[in-house]
Amino acid sequence: MDSRMVEFGISMDGRAPVTDIPAQAKAAEEGGASTLWIACHLYLRDPITMAALALGATKRIKIALMAMSPYSVHPVFIAMAAATLEEMYPGRVILCLGAGAPADLKAAGLEATKPLVSIDEAAKICRSLLDGEMADFQGQVFHVAGRRLANGGRKVPIVIAASRSRMLKLAGRATDGVLISAATSPPFVKACLAEAASANPGFQKVGIVYTKLGATEKEGIDPIRRPIGFVLRGAHHAENIRLSGAKLDQAALAIAYAAENWTEVDRLVSDDVVRRHAACGTPDQVRAKLEEYRAIGLDEVVIGGMDDAPSIAAALAAVRR
Repeated sequence: MDSRMVEFGISMDGRAPVTDIPAQAKAAEEGGASTLWIACHLYLRDPITMAALALGATKRIKIALMAMSPYSVHPVFIAMAAATLEEMYPGRVILCLGAGAPADLKAAGLEATKPLVSIDEAAKICRSLLDGEMADFQGQVFHVAGRRLANGGRKVPIVIAASRSRMLKLAGRATDGVLISAATSPPFVKACLAEAASANPGFQKVGIVYTKLGATEKEGIDPIRRPIGFVLRGAHHAENIRLSGAKLDQAALAIAYAAENWTEVDRLVSDDVVRRHAACGTPDQVRAKLEEYRAIGLDEVVIGGMDDAPSIAAALAAVRR
């Protein structure tokens, strides 16, 4: 990789035991990662607790609460969490907003109505509260008035996790950056960045790439099938799959995942699907694939799929070699 690729991040999805978080965070910082992107997936581990543990175990690395959904957590509470972490660890917190996975919201009895309006309003409320302003917002979805955060006045960057045209445009127009989901193919990431194009010179373009190292390509591919299936089962990834050129029966995958039929999930998420939507295999194969993502124009390539400290250390060592 050339010197233009200066930013690597690490994502944590909440599957690893919470007791492992400090060691993982230290491995990321020592390996030169710029940011820990800590996912908010319903039914997995709490990202705010994970973020506090990661920040407490490190000295420099930033953390991003990713992607906090106003459907499961009210924007006021989201702003409270970001401001409180920033109060303790100034300059090290990023807030990422997103609608959330439709299947997970449905499983919690939550409906993602008016996603564009909801995320836009959540971003405005969070920005106002984090800036220390007296909130006075009367929107279509959220209503906040006459209160300010006790610990406001925090310069916390806000980014939006997006994959659809209007949400990508909102990120480019109204926030500090955009985050492209894991399991997205390079052609889809390129299309997303074009949609989110911003005239703001500080606008950050970030993408998560599932990554798995192995002595052989197969050793890299096999462990990542199920995490990729978890993402690609969503109907909103149809365009991602189409642009990648992969053949994948999303409906069958969603049924197999819901039934925890892992044999069928592994069959449906073929080697070809993994190759087109992740960076897996030998160190040389992983470096080449991550370079493909970097060349699209990402400012930060976030390595996903790492769930223990040794894996994080090995992945960062491999890509920086």
